[in-house]
Amino acid sequence: MLLADMGADVIKVEEPGAGDYMRWTPPLVQGQSTLFDAINRNKRSITLNLKSEAGRELLLLLVEHADVLVEGNRPGVMARLGLGWDVVHERNPRLVMCSITGYGQDGPFASRAGHDLNYMATAGALGLNGEKEGPPVPLPVQVADIGGGGLQPAVAILGALVAVQRGGEGRWIDVSMTDGAVSWLALAFAARAGGEAVGRGDQRLTGRYACYRVYACQGGGFYSVAALEPKFWATLCSTVGRPELIDQQFAEGKDGEGVHRAFEELFASRTRSEWEKELAGSDVCCEPVLELDEVMSHPQVAARQRLRHVGGEAPRLGEHTALVLAELGVDSSRYQELQRTGVI
Repeated sequence: MLLADMGADVIKVEEPGAGDYMRWTPPLVQGQSTLFDAINRNKRSITLNLKSEAGRELLLLLVEHADVLVEGNRPGVMARLGLGWDVVHERNPRLVMCSITGYGQDGPFASRAGHDLNYMATAGALGLNGEKEGPPVPLPVQVADIGGGGLQPAVAILGALVAVQRGGEGRWIDVSMTDGAVSWLALAFAARAGGEAVGRGDQRLTGRYACYRVYACQGGGFYSVAALEPKFWATLCSTVGRPELIDQQFAEGKDGEGVHRAFEELFASRTRSEWEKELAGSDVCCEPVLELDEVMSHPQVAARQRLRHVGGEAPRLGEHTALVLAELGVDSSRYQELQRTGVI
């Protein structure tokens, strides 16, 4: 989707009949999942039975005309189908092939099944999320899936395409969603290497200090405080009438507990909307915690037009099969034969 948004012609190859399982994951609107629509915009969909010789040959024909082949099977599946790196590279030496898996192409977990929660658990990220004395809390954003398995391979693909444009050969990119999640823990590993305690509630950005926390407001609602730099903390303390706490920004132990308690009581004394009015004109890095249904109407989000109601941009299953195969030179009689034999 990221590459399609930048103008790439992305052809999504799906199994005839069933297609991508996410197509049928509720909630459904007009027979298709809104979750599928959200991450499949601007693509074209064709169906190919890759277990048939004719289906594999059609995919290799696509490979000859493509810049990139992205696949998300378990390690070894493409090779068993006769579509491994050596085969596709021979067909198109300039092709970039990107294989996205949970744990990578090698290692003892290579063939292990998993999902985002498992990858985050294995990477150590899940174990850092939550209250100090409580259990790890799953993140509502799929960091390993969408970050490690979406954004990072998109960057890797673009880098590989630059190398090809400069005269290099194509290459096979091995993307592990777990590796991606691990790479996003650079600061946590650095803190640990520096001798700091690293666990739930111990890190400087997960509630360790009063200057970087979420506080409950009166009557419900929460406020995020991220006055990490001393100048922001000093301004915040002065603005809320607690200048005596300025030199306690990074206090720990009993002193730290006192600062935490002071700010908990402070934010609990007013409603979220009252704090918005109080802090709106101050340079303090504090914002209300929005519920999902509030995000679209937020003035900054609205001004940037990041959320829009769209329809019809994600393809129906096999919607473009006839068009794409025609572009490859498949005539109508051959197309009918492919339909009759279940290849498409």
